Amino acid sequence: MDMRKLIYVIAGKETSLVNAECEKLLDSALGGLEPKQRVTALFTADTAGVSVSEVLDELRTAPFLTDKRVVLVKNADDFISNNRSLLEKYFDNPCPTGILIVTVSSWPSQTKLAKKLSKVGKLISVAAPKPWQLPRRLIDYARDAHSKKLSEDTAALLVELVGDELTRLYGEIDKLAIFACEDKAITISHVESLIGHNRVFGAFAVIDAVIAGKTAQAIARLRNMFAEDKTAQFSIVGAFAFHFRRMFSAKAMLEKGAWTGDIVKKLRIWSNKDSFFAQLRKMSLKQIGSILQQLADIDFKIKTGQTKANVAIEQLVLNLHTDAIV
Repeated sequence: MDMRKLIYVIAGKETSLVNAECEKLLDSALGGLEPKQRVTALFTADTAGVSVSEVLDELRTAPFLTDKRVVLVKNADDFISNNRSLLEKYFDNPCPTGILIVTVSSWPSQTKLAKKLSKVGKLISVAAPKPWQLPRRLIDYARDAHSKKLSEDTAALLVELVGDELTRLYGEIDKLAIFACEDKAITISHVESLIGHNRVFGAFAVIDAVIAGKTAQAIARLRNMFAEDKTAQFSIVGAFAFHFRRMFSAKAMLEKGAWTGDIVKKLRIWSNKDSFFAQLRKMSLKQIGSILQQLADIDFKIKTGQTKANVAIEQLVLNLHTDAIV
C-alpha cells in the first residue's frame, strides 16, 4: 500500500472491516521494522483520555530508530468533532515525519477537514459488500492470499454456511487453504469436510429429531452444538438456512414432477437421502418458506443485538414442533 501520504482516514460502519483495513495500513507503514523499532514508531491514542495536544505532540516528536512516527486514533468521531479547529490547522501543515491514521464511522465530504484531506492525505472508505458480491470477494481473496482457485458454487456454499461477515469468511478461507494443502483449488468437498460437516449435519440432526416428534432430543442436540462449537453463535443460522433452502428447492422440484435422482444430483444430497425426503413429505412448501422467513428475521435480530442465537434458534425448534410440523 502506498504510504506517501501524511494523513489517512479510514471510514466505515462495519467495525471488523475498518479494523482489518487499519491493520493492513499499519503493516505497510511499519513493515520491515524490528519489534523495538515498531514500539518506538507507533503511538496508539486512547480517545477516552487523550487530548488533541498529546496527539499532535506525538506526531511532531522526532522518530527514533526509524524515519516515521505513526500515530493511530481509533473510533475518532467524537475526537474529531471536539477538536475540529485544531485539526484543521494541523491538516494545513502536517509534520513531514509523522503519519496520522484515524478511524471513523463516517466522514462527511462537505466539511473543511474533508476538503483539506484531499491535499495532504487519503480517505479509505470501507463498506460491507452486498450479499451478491460476497462470492466474488472470496474468489479474489483465495486467489490473492493463497493462490487457490475457488468456484462460484463453492464460494456461495461458504457464504451460506458461515454467514455474510467478510472478515469471518476470510478467516474460513485461510483455514481451508491450509486444509486443501497442495490442491490447487478449494472445493465444495473441502468446505463440507472442514466447515459444513459439524454445523450442517448437526442442524440436519436437530431438524430430523423434531420432525420425528423427539423434541427433547432435538433441543439436547442443539444445545450440544453450542457447547461444542464456540463459533456456532455466528454460523448456526446459516446452517439451518442452508438446509431449509435446499428443502425448499427440492420440494418445489418434486411438485413440478422432478425425479428424486435428479434432485439428489442437482442439490448435492449425498448423505441422509432417505431422511431428507422423509422430512419433505411431512412439510409443505408454504411451511418451509415460512421457516426461511423466520430465519431471516432471526439473523437480523441477532446482528442488531435484539436476541441471542441460542435463544432464538431454540425457540424456532420448539415452533417447528408446535406450529410448522403437522
